[in-house]
Formats: sequence, structure tokens, C-alpha cells
Amino acid sequence: MSTTATTAAATGTPSGATGRHRTSSPSRLSSRLPRLPRLSSWSWSSLLYVAPALAFFAVFVLYPIGISVWYSFYDYDGLTVGTPVGWGNYTAVFTDARLRAALLHSLLLLVFYAALPVCAGLLLAGAMSRIRVYGLTVFRAVLFVPQILSSVVVAVAWRNLLADDGAANALLRAVGLGRFTTSWLGDFTTALPSIGVIGAWVEYGLCMVLFLSGIVAIDRSVYEAARLDGAGPVREFLLITVPALRPQISIALILTITFALRNFDLIWNTTRGGPGTSTTVPSLFVYQDAFQNRMLGRASALAVVLTAVILVVVTVVQLALRERNGSGRRTARPGGKVRS
Repeated sequence: MSTTATTAAATGTPSGATGRHRTSSPSRLSSRLPRLPRLSSWSWSSLLYVAPALAFFAVFVLYPIGISVWYSFYDYDGLTVGTPVGWGNYTAVFTDARLRAALLHSLLLLVFYAALPVCAGLLLAGAMSRIRVYGLTVFRAVLFVPQILSSVVVAVAWRNLLADDGAANALLRAVGLGRFTTSWLGDFTTALPSIGVIGAWVEYGLCMVLFLSGIVAIDRSVYEAARLDGAGPVREFLLITVPALRPQISIALILTITFALRNFDLIWNTTRGGPGTSTTVPSLFVYQDAFQNRMLGRASALAVVLTAVILVVVTVVQLALRERNGSGRRTARPGGKVRS
């Protein structure tokens, strides 16, 4: 008997199948399949540690969301029995011209609340990462102060600053630009941009801290290789720092966009949506419909729509800025060249 036949007889494989792909046995296939995790006693005990947080999240987050979705299909004033209206509240949300204008105001505020803070944070973080001066830590803390202040304190301070007799107009008169003085929060033209400037002032500190934490993690050898190639500070910032901060930029945009679309307290404590409706936003209508007009059904529908808009915008930002196989990071070639 030949060696091939002997081997086939010993292994139970036909001699003609030797050297070909063998069919795996059921036991071998089952060993390759992923196994489902088993809830051991350790797993149950670990769930007990997170149970309080899960219960808190379910009671104070999931349950209110579910109730809001339920109320959105009723004509309900919070006191009497609600009347089912189907999609009527959502139809009112999308056909109300005031609500469409309020949504447009929120989209315009994205420029001030998201784009400007991210750009300012990048510039400040890039400058402070290169500057080595005494007291820089204190300077960073001072720049971060607006982020930790109460929104009510910020609103009252800026309301006094931008008043007719406030410091902003006094400064313009002192430098000979008195013709530009105005009631910044009371003028139909300047009210919304003024609210945007306040929001940008609040949010830039958060972006700066995020970007500084990302710059610290960048390999210094990449900058050294770029300098050997003749790159200056601007090229280093644009070609190395900014691409490497893609995750931090994504987080900063998500936080600032969410703040811009759900912003209520800052506008309520400065202009209350005025003058007229020039600074109204959807969250302001949610408050007015729910607690002033006793229209909880429409307020819930508007809140659901606003939540959906925030989720869509955040998802688009995440998809646009996600890293693809490390793209956006620069690595140094052995010869000192910088490549993507």
C-alpha cells in the first residue's frame, strides 16, 4: 500500500482528496464559531454595581423621553384628559412659520456657538503649545473660566455690558466710534449676533482645553521631521496639528452644536426671544407652550423634533470627521519626510 493510501486510511480521508481542502468536522466548525458570553456570578455581581446608575438613567431620562413621545400624539393641557390627535401636533410644528424662523435662528447660531469657538480654540491651543512663558497655566485657567460660570451669571453680566449705557458703548465713545453705539440686545439687527458672540465667548474655553489635551499626545518627532523638511509654524499647524486633532474636533463640534440647538437659559435671561421674535429658538417655544400656554402636546412634539434634529446633525458630524484607517495623522518616514 502506498504512503498516500496509508495516510488516507489512517485519517479516514479518501486518497483522491489528499492535498485538497478538507471538509472540517462539525466539532471543528463549532470550535471556530464565536461563543456567546455566559452570565456568570461575577457578571451578575458587576451588574449590581451599575444598577443604581441604570435606575437613575431610566427614571430621569428614558421615562421622560417616553412620556414626551406619548404626549406628542395628544391635545393635552396637563390637567384634563388628553384627546388623541395623531400626527396633528407634528403637522403644526412643521407648518408654523414662527417655529421655522426659530429653527433658522438656531442654525445661524451654529456659526457662533460651534464654528467660531472651534477655530478660536484651535488657534489658542496651537499658540500656547509653542509658547513657553511663566504663568501660562494661570492664563489657560483664566481663558477657561467662561465655561464654568453659571449661564445666568453670564447672561446678566453681558446684558449689562451690552446695554445702552453699558461698557461696550462707553468704549466705542471713548475711541471716537460713538456713531456705532446701539442697544445691542434691543435692536432687531444686532440682537441675534450679540447672543451668538456671548455663546462663542462661553464655548471657546472648552474647545481650547480639548485641543490642548490632544496636542500633548502628538509625537514630537513628527514636528522635528517637519522642521527638517523646512516646514514653518503655520505649515506644522495646518498639516500636522489640525489633522491629528480630528477626534478632539469631533467631540468639540458635538458639544457645541448640541449647546447651540438646545440653548434656552442664555437667551431667556438676556432677550426672552426679543425684540419681537428676532432671537427666538425652538427651546424657547417648548417652554412657552408647555408652561405658559398649557399646550403640552405640541410642546412635546416640538421637543421630539428638536431632539431628532440634534441627533441627525451630531451623526453627520461624526461620519464626516471619523478617522479612516488612521487618515489625518502624519507619520515620519525613515528619511525624515512627513507623509500622510
